[in-house]
Amino acid sequence: MSQRSVTLDKIFLEDWPAIHAWACLPEVCRYQSWGPNTEDQTRDFVGSAAKAWSDTPQCRFPHVARIGRDVVGMGELHVRSHSQRQGEITYIVHPREWGQGVGTEIGRQLLSYGFDELGLHRIYATCDPRNLGSSRVLAKIGMTYEGRLRHTALIRDGWRDSTIFSILEGECRSGAQRAPSSERCRSAG
Repeated sequence: MSQRSVTLDKIFLEDWPAIHAWACLPEVCRYQSWGPNTEDQTRDFVGSAAKAWSDTPQCRFPHVARIGRDVVGMGELHVRSHSQRQGEITYIVHPREWGQGVGTEIGRQLLSYGFDELGLHRIYATCDPRNLGSSRVLAKIGMTYEGRLRHTALIRDGWRDSTIFSILEGECRSGAQRAPSSERCRSAG
């Protein structure tokens, strides 16, 4: 767990160089259908993400994760259905922060935002079954493993399956006191 405070802020175009510091690394995008990015690809992605904050209706809520002023990752909540109150979270962490609790804190804050601010009923996330670190993060933030979806993305080494995790609004409340074995969505510290 990170002892340093992780904050989520709206993403701005000016964040692209910090994001590119990891978006260009093969190990970061190993399980993704994108990357390694060129500078133009990262700049275009960040520009699109920043613009999403002004879309109506807004469906994407992209954030940069910071420790102090340092950009250490990203997280996004995407409302997949307003009427069905369904959303999806994604996150990425700079490799120098892997294993430090940053991804867990990004996930917790995104869940809190989705349930407490947007009133969602169900939030899900997917990851490559080989990405054990991401699977651990999703379990740690209280999401339930639902199963495996076959051949969901074509990536550099072939078709990729996805594991899917979800959590329902009644299972996740910021600051909720639960047994340690089910620390669902509790904000750190």
